[in-house]
Amino acid sequence: MKAFIEEFKQFIARGNVMDMAVGVIIGGAFSAITTSLINDIIMPVLGIFTSSISFADLSFTVNGAVITYGNFIQAVFNFLIMALVVFSMMKAMNKLHRKKEEAAPPPPPPEPSNEEKLLMEIRDLLKEKQ
Repeated sequence: MKAFIEEFKQFIARGNVMDMAVGVIIGGAFSAITTSLINDIIMPVLGIFTSSISFADLSFTVNGAVITYGNFIQAVFNFLIMALVVFSMMKAMNKLHRKKEEAAPPPPPPEPSNEEKLLMEIRDLLKEKQ
């Protein structure tokens, strides 16, 4: 049991577990922002074009069971907006990283040593004699 607890402590102390926890927390907050964007801004604008029909109100009844397919459409729309925003953020981050990589010029070649310079002079003199 003691070995299990030690192994669990090592697992929790690893950096990637903490990174994942931060990602989940930020993802939850980001989801709330995206949901607000969709429900409070985008859907009212779409309501102008759809005669103020809310997707959530779309439903039909079969033998007393209410099928609210509008909620499904809303969930798909939420997913597509979330995916578009995440894609745009990742694209911007990749572009930023590429600029940083391109900005660093390669280091100049090292200066030849005195021994190499002497050997090059000898080589040039030998070429002249031939």
